[in-house]
Order: sequence, then structure tokens, then C-alpha cells
Amino acid sequence: MKRYLLLLLLFATVSGYAQNTINNYKYVLVPEQYSFFKEVNQYGLNSLSKKLLEEKGFTVYFDNKDLPTEIANNKCKTMTADLIEKKGMFTTTLTLILKDCQGNVVFKGKECKSREKEFGTAYNDALKNTFASLNELPYAFAGEVAKVESVKAPEVAVVPANQQTVAVESTEPSGTLYAQVTANGFQLIDTTPKKVLTLFKTSIPDCFIAENGKYKGIVLKKDGKWFFEYYNNDKLISEELLIKF
Repeated sequence: MKRYLLLLLLFATVSGYAQNTINNYKYVLVPEQYSFFKEVNQYGLNSLSKKLLEEKGFTVYFDNKDLPTEIANNKCKTMTADLIEKKGMFTTTLTLILKDCQGNVVFKGKECKSREKEFGTAYNDALKNTFASLNELPYAFAGEVAKVESVKAPEVAVVPANQQTVAVESTEPSGTLYAQVTANGFQLIDTTPKKVLTLFKTSIPDCFIAENGKYKGIVLKKDGKWFFEYYNNDKLISEELLIKF
């Protein structure tokens, strides 16, 4: 229990951590030619990629066109779209990748196949199918992620567990939340569907850094149950969650 309390103290002191999700990005750059093709916009795949991303809600530009000053001067405001092709004798297989300015994968779609014999039809079918996995993920632009190379945690005095007294206010679960995998953990959605919580992996099993847009804290598993714990006006709140992974 002591390590969870220490993690809470560290989290309350250190703010501005950086985690990449698609919600941190408004802009996406699409290449005019994918690396496995010999022609610009072959089979219309690049134009189709741009269209599908715009339908998702992103502002999309081709990467070799004149760009707005806002992103021309800072490519870290954008994600870059790419496709991975897997060679097959009778199938066309594509996977959608969205990367940040440092080449880190923010989103990876499902590997999708088409058995159509005509190349143009096969590539378009495989592209639409891998984009379908992006459409399964709720998107709402929340502001650019802060680019932090490293954060030095302040020194925290650790009080022995038998001397710690923390008043906890507990709440009952309000409904089942469904976990969707992200690049850095999970996002929890309700049946609306509406995103309720974003979870970021830590080095501790069954313990996540968590935020819901208003509070930041941790989600952890205790005695077989999940709890979202955070501080509100110096009071520790512990909300029980029903999570379906």
C-alpha cells in the first residue's frame, strides 16, 4: 500500500506529464505517395486516406504541400499517417499507422486483408478496413500534448505505512465502463458511448495514472475491485469502478 500512496504523492506534485493519444492532435499529414508504390496517389489511396481522416474529424494536409504557419513551424502539432503493406500471393494486406513527430506510434490499426483480384479494388478495400479500427476509437481534440523529454520528480519524504493516516471518502460505482486499448494504456467509455477516464500504464501491475478531464489520480485494483483515487481540496476520494476489459 505504501508504494501506491507514494505514487499518489508524486502524481499530485508533478504535473504536465506527456502521454500521446489521438485526442492530443488536431492535424494529420498524409504522404502523396506511399513507400510501396511507384506513383503519386496510386489507386487513389492517398486521397482516400485524407478523406477518411477528415471524416474522423482531423484537419488533414498532404505532407509536401504548403502548410499553415502553425504546423509548418512545428511539426509536433501533427501526426503523420502511413500504411504498412504485408506481401501475399493472393491477398492484399494493409495496416494504418499514425506517428508523432518523433516517430513514436500513437495509433496502430488492425491488419486488414482483401482477396479481390483487381489491385485497385483490393488496396481500397484493405485501406477502408484498417481505417475502420480507427473509427472504433472515440475522438475529440483535447489540445496538443506537451513535449517533455524528462521530468525530474521532487524528493518526497516517505512516511512509514504504520504512521500514515489518510481520510478517504468512498463512492459506489455508477455503471459498467468498457476499456478500449490505446497506445499508452486504455480509455474507459460508458454505454453512450462517452469517454469517462483515460488510463496510462505504470511500472506497477494493476495500477494506472488516470485523468477524467477534471481530476488526475490513479486507478488501481484492491481486493479484486477497481478504484479511481484522486485528491479534491486535500481530500482523498476513492471511486469504485466496474471495468470490463
